Amino acid sequence: MKLTKIDLYIIKRFLGAFILALGLFTVIIVVFDLSEKIDEFMENHAPFGEIIFDYYANWVPFLLNLFSPVFVFISVIFFTSKMAQNSEIIAILASGVSYRRLLVPYIITAIFLALVSFALSAWVIPKADKTRVVFENEYIRDRSHYSASNIKTQISPGLIMSIGQFNFSDSAGFKICLEEVENGRLKSKLYAERLNWNEETNKWKLSKWWTREFIDGMEFINKGNTMDTMIPFNPEDFFRKNDDVQMFNLAELDEMIRLEEMRGTGNTFFYTTEKYKRFGMPLAIIILTIVGVSVASKKTRGGIGLNLGVGLLISFTFLIVFQFFLAYGSSGSLHPLWAVTIPNLIFGGVALILYKLAQK
Repeated sequence: MKLTKIDLYIIKRFLGAFILALGLFTVIIVVFDLSEKIDEFMENHAPFGEIIFDYYANWVPFLLNLFSPVFVFISVIFFTSKMAQNSEIIAILASGVSYRRLLVPYIITAIFLALVSFALSAWVIPKADKTRVVFENEYIRDRSHYSASNIKTQISPGLIMSIGQFNFSDSAGFKICLEEVENGRLKSKLYAERLNWNEETNKWKLSKWWTREFIDGMEFINKGNTMDTMIPFNPEDFFRKNDDVQMFNLAELDEMIRLEEMRGTGNTFFYTTEKYKRFGMPLAIIILTIVGVSVASKKTRGGIGLNLGVGLLISFTFLIVFQFFLAYGSSGSLHPLWAVTIPNLIFGGVALILYKLAQK
């Protein structure tokens, strides 16, 4: 299908309004966030270059992409309402163009933006977000008080770790027990009074340790003062914030889901919901585009202001509904796939109804 001048005109208006919305929102969020964090930046002596290029240059794209369906929707409402008030929509339809054909440039642009959004969330933003997390850990987050107690988790197949207390400030743990199980039978146990993380060697140092090995029905005991060992877990594993999930690309998310299933920590639903969300949000861009055109393509007495008001109401309703179901998916109360799909089904139904009404 060959694009006409009208198609190119609508696509140009669509992308222009979208870029304008992104630009305005970028200025707003940077000003508000900087006013909130400026004291922390100054107190922790954060370099100006790192604030701009390591923090905001990586955090703002994530935030913009997160709300991209809303920006798309508001952009469609804004420029389509202007076209309707200027009688451009009426002129296009009067020239013999069907309402379905009118939607073609909107759908093409929405699909393009959806693909860009998916690529950003799947690969580009996770890479950039790793830099943002490093900056926040260095200059924003106060992790000196982070601690965890009574930890018990499977850190690799057949290897169960228990820790009485672990402090992030010095990466030290107390009352350690490692149990190795093979074919349902206990193979060995390792106890230690203390363990410390060595960042240079990426190894753990055990202090006042002893082991019990069970071989052919016999028990063998060994003791020692210190021992360096490779235990497959990292201090960051205990204190990762939910926001940090953005730094995992799709392959890394799959690996985290596998690890959480093995460890039995209960975080599997959270990571699975995040994975499906990256597919569901781009689809929402297309659905909300159809809703926006259907709402704004008619000339009304209220003009652009009324359509923008309706658009803001629908967009905030979408965000509330989407976050509501995501919360259920992350907690395991609802299957993550359904948690992401149901909001799109609801608004897909709304889009279909509004489209039918707009045709009339």
